[in-house]
Amino acid sequence: MKQVTGLWNRRRREGLAEEAGFSLIELMVVIVIMGLLTTIVVVNVLPSQDRAMVEKARTDVRMIEQAIEMYRIDTRRYPSLEEGLDVLAVPPGGSTLRTESYIRNLPLDPWGNPYQYLYPGENGAFDVFSFGADGRSGGDGLNADIGNWNPGGN
Repeated sequence: MKQVTGLWNRRRREGLAEEAGFSLIELMVVIVIMGLLTTIVVVNVLPSQDRAMVEKARTDVRMIEQAIEMYRIDTRRYPSLEEGLDVLAVPPGGSTLRTESYIRNLPLDPWGNPYQYLYPGENGAFDVFSFGADGRSGGDGLNADIGNWNPGGN
């Protein structure tokens, strides 16, 4: 009986050894499934990133606009074009009681470009805006200008 059991176990082990591993078809099926899952994730995540960049630009424009208004309250004037937005990031001197800057540091827009400032503005007392993803005036969608007159772009 012991010999029969030993023979049976040996044949079972040899059979398993022949079946170990994956076939090329099984590997290809797994690769196709992983590709499909990757495509689904990319299609759903990339638009969210674009929306987040536009929302960050809107938030930055509002923050800079508030800093300009605080500057105007303290100095009784808006920053000149020569001073630009940089004046907001340095502590004011002279007649104001303020010892800190109006904004900690001047951010770049989400696409790496500086925010633009016009005084007097074309759309109000002053304009603060980003040119959008293309870095040029005008445009649609992600390339639309985002400013304090039109925080949502087009």
